[in-house]
Amino acid sequence: MRRLAACLFLLSAIVISAAAPARAEDYPTRTIKVLTTSSAGGLSDIFMRVLADKLRQRMGQNIIIENRPGGAGNIAMGACAAAKPDGYTICIVDADPLIYNQYLYKNLTYNAETGLTPIVNLFSIIQALIVNTELKVNTVDDLVALSKAKKGTLSYLTASLPLVVYMEHLKKEKGADWVRVPFRGGGEATNAVLSGSTPIALIGIGNVMPHIKAGKMKALALANNIRTPQLPSVPTLADTGYKGPPSRSWYGLFAPAGTPKPVIDRINKEVRAIVGEKEFQEKNLFPRGLVPALDTPEEFAAEIKAGRSTAQQVVKDAGMEQQ
Repeated sequence: MRRLAACLFLLSAIVISAAAPARAEDYPTRTIKVLTTSSAGGLSDIFMRVLADKLRQRMGQNIIIENRPGGAGNIAMGACAAAKPDGYTICIVDADPLIYNQYLYKNLTYNAETGLTPIVNLFSIIQALIVNTELKVNTVDDLVALSKAKKGTLSYLTASLPLVVYMEHLKKEKGADWVRVPFRGGGEATNAVLSGSTPIALIGIGNVMPHIKAGKMKALALANNIRTPQLPSVPTLADTGYKGPPSRSWYGLFAPAGTPKPVIDRINKEVRAIVGEKEFQEKNLFPRGLVPALDTPEEFAAEIKAGRSTAQQVVKDAGMEQQ
């Protein structure tokens, strides 16, 4: 009887231990995979590889990056939401799949509101209206005039579907004539503008600053009304008279819903320690046109919820309801 009781006690202890929440000090014990919504060479891909190296040093385990571009972020989002919620698959995602895509697409493979758990908001992105210098335009009005003179021949790309709202509002306000071309990531977009195949872009300046400095591209306006010392003479779109909705472009880390809270908190703590360092910011954020936006998981969740409250109306006003 005593032996049976001892066995039952041991079995109970094993079950309770297995069901107990993961402890931060026990995590991680193996390689962590990070899914990205961008292709290799894109802004989030480059940033995540730098951050992964720092995390490896602090957490003692390798961090591998797996690019899942395409589908307006839905491919990576679906894979991340479907992953085992144990902290060994996380994802770096921008605002669009979390806030806008549920209003833009009918058949998502994930639930934007319940499928993922926020870990930390990493940074906001300074977006700019960029053109290939071969267009020989210096202002937004110059570009609009050129598009009217060359009807149906100018194309543009944006970093996300919600940013199409900018171009379409601008097109409507100014009577411009241009057509959107989809793309899969920052590297692909940069090459398209450089080659002139798609000479206009609304994109994060981190992708294109070297080419602006080299005189191959020109920034006409800053899209989200955030000025930067990197482009001190470039006006914001609001300065040009644009009256459309503001951009709230950011990238954050997420985990599948159900990931243990201690694991979420551990990653949040380590990331904030790294990205919060002045040296890291001056080397990896500011030169790429990024603004640190570190917060707690709870603060990040509240920001996302607030963003959704206006996203549906923005999508409706732009005539971009579910496809």
